[in-house]
Amino acid sequence: MPAQLTGLFPDLIPHMALAAGGLATLGAAIFRRGAPKGLLPILAALFALVPGIWAFQSGPDASGMTRFYAGLLSAITLGTIGLLARYADERKFSGDALYGLTLWSALGMLLLAEATDWLMLLLGLELASLCLYALVAARLNDRLGAEAALKYFLPGAVALATLTFGISLIYAGSGTLDIADSLAAGGPIVTAGLALALVGIGFKLSLAPIHLWTPDTYQGAPAPVAAFLSTGSKAATAAALLHLCADASPDAMGVLSPALVAISGLSMAVGNIGALRQKSVKRLLAYSSIAQMGYIAMAALAVESGGGEAALFYLAAYALMDLGAFGAVGALSGDAADRDAITSYQGLGYDHPWLAGALAFCLLSLAGLPPTAGFIGKFLVFGAALRAGYTGLAVFGILMAVIGIFYALRLVATLYMRESVEAYPAVPAPAGPAAGLTLWAVAAGLLWLGVWPGPLMAAIAKLVGGQG
Repeated sequence: MPAQLTGLFPDLIPHMALAAGGLATLGAAIFRRGAPKGLLPILAALFALVPGIWAFQSGPDASGMTRFYAGLLSAITLGTIGLLARYADERKFSGDALYGLTLWSALGMLLLAEATDWLMLLLGLELASLCLYALVAARLNDRLGAEAALKYFLPGAVALATLTFGISLIYAGSGTLDIADSLAAGGPIVTAGLALALVGIGFKLSLAPIHLWTPDTYQGAPAPVAAFLSTGSKAATAAALLHLCADASPDAMGVLSPALVAISGLSMAVGNIGALRQKSVKRLLAYSSIAQMGYIAMAALAVESGGGEAALFYLAAYALMDLGAFGAVGALSGDAADRDAITSYQGLGYDHPWLAGALAFCLLSLAGLPPTAGFIGKFLVFGAALRAGYTGLAVFGILMAVIGIFYALRLVATLYMRESVEAYPAVPAPAGPAAGLTLWAVAAGLLWLGVWPGPLMAAIAKLVGGQG
């Protein structure tokens, strides 16, 4: 084997594991009849674990961002598989394609997060998205799921076309597909292309005003799939946004900064104020995710003033928060449909104290209350924005975060109301040990990052600084 390929092989282990895992899961289904029921999720989990192990053991040649995202996406994928295992089995859609598509979507997210050229960014984004379209519609007899997938797919196709046209303009203006080199070239054509590329990326991030697909899709998707879509997809796409803001020429950023300020502020306002009016838990979480991406956009603006490190910490915290919140919704649901109406959560804090407790803790972290990872994340993001001179935007973000506390506490208070609701089964379908373990690992992670954030912050600083 040539020496160059031999040296490249260790860096490709996470990608090969996810790709091979998808194939192995599909292949294993041939022998599934008569095999233990948990074969497919266990097999998928073993392959999903490989990038996480690699992230901690890889050599100095691997980039810091690749190692960070390999570890983060491995954790998200493992958590999703844990939440899906019993949920999908009880609802009769636990086929081989479910786990294969999850692993391949994670592969697309990893390619997107580490992309240094435009073609790889496009390839990763679409591989992740195509698998997610199918996962959202995984329950074949569910009309709401099919409608959600359609509402995700159609505007997603338009966003892809916009992104592709933007990349074409950037290539025409710079003569290169390398992201850093093309953006450093500057010029009006490159700036116009970058603006179109940001529209495509903003769609995937659910940034306002191109966020309208998000509440409908999250509400119609199976709860664990919504968790995967909300965390893995957003985290990987946010990496692309951070990359673009870090590499854009001063001229391009001079044009794009006002637009990003407006988008960030609008996303925080639409997300937090929109969540106040919701009677559906999944739509409330969807609007919350729009607001959270507004905070990430603010961090991207301040990428040269510590915003990059703040955004990575916040993305890790956000992944735990939304994975836990959507996962708890699935674990607290019956086998017919997800428990969605906020009123149907009354009294669950007494009927199911552990599952409801995990949901409550995730909501408190989404609200940014101490001692949770969400509080530390918001503190870091606002600090970076203030250092970069975006004082007005940071103050506006703090005001919006205060609004976010109200709707999170409203749902927490509902969980601990004494009155129970007869219209929905008080005893949900069994969540299974994997889902329970995932939820409490998530809650422990949020508490750990809220009380002792230093190790993760130091690791991120080391990785971003290129010392990893």
